[in-house]
Amino acid sequence: MNSLIRVGSLQSRKSMPVLCNSARTYASTSTSSGLHRGPAEGKPPTAVVLLNMGGPSTVSEVNFFLTNLFSDKDLIPLPFQSFIAPWIAKRRTPKIEKQYEDIGGGSPILRYTREQGRLMCQLLDEMSPATAPHKPYVAFRYANPLTSQTLEEMKADGVQRAIAFTQYPQYSCSTTGSSLNELYRKASRGEGGKIKWSVIDRWAMHDGLVNAFTNLIVKSLSKFPVHRRSKAVILFSAHSLPMSVVNRGDPYIMEVATTVGSVMQRLASVDGFENPYRLVWQSQVGPSA
Repeated sequence: MNSLIRVGSLQSRKSMPVLCNSARTYASTSTSSGLHRGPAEGKPPTAVVLLNMGGPSTVSEVNFFLTNLFSDKDLIPLPFQSFIAPWIAKRRTPKIEKQYEDIGGGSPILRYTREQGRLMCQLLDEMSPATAPHKPYVAFRYANPLTSQTLEEMKADGVQRAIAFTQYPQYSCSTTGSSLNELYRKASRGEGGKIKWSVIDRWAMHDGLVNAFTNLIVKSLSKFPVHRRSKAVILFSAHSLPMSVVNRGDPYIMEVATTVGSVMQRLASVDGFENPYRLVWQSQVGPSA
């Protein structure tokens, strides 16, 4: 029997049917090499807004999280949604609360996202002093801090320029699309003040992502005896997406496959590994297929 190596979820997400008609996305990149002096004092920060679905930080926040999740028409379009969503959330809350109790009493995603943002902005201050200081902000779709809270904080800080940076490497209307829709709705109503926005809406083939997966796989393969190493099957695990969404043209499946293909090419070209591999899907929610 072949051995298995499981590569962790390519995207942590809850994928359901989606409508993406109102998102306005624009890609913008700028680079600068070398280390320079620090940012000028008194200058408003360049905001780096980390977009994600979020998670309840405590057990008591589970119902709030689930109500927001089932209320999102981009994620789960339901008839009479404003009435049905709280009812579904209430029914599911006890089970989900127990699951969060089992992992320590809440999701660590806010803590990890803030720390990643802090370290990223430190690097940006060194790499791009012209746009420094950079300040990280977290905008979750279903848990605190919500988009409105984040925009309020940015307005208080006097932010004039911001980058909306999705934390989903592969684009889907039900994840990145939903977060951008919410950001557009709030910003178009004047929340956050007058801000010039740019967007990073996907990074499925970014060298950093591909190298991270490659390095982890090589490390895992090294644990196998040499005579079995080339036969170990590599499993890439990603959250599923209903076929009704895929058939409407959502690019998520294609972009996940592109990430997998890029990793396998890197393994073959750099490390000489040509192991068998599979892309597998997980976590169906609801009856949609």
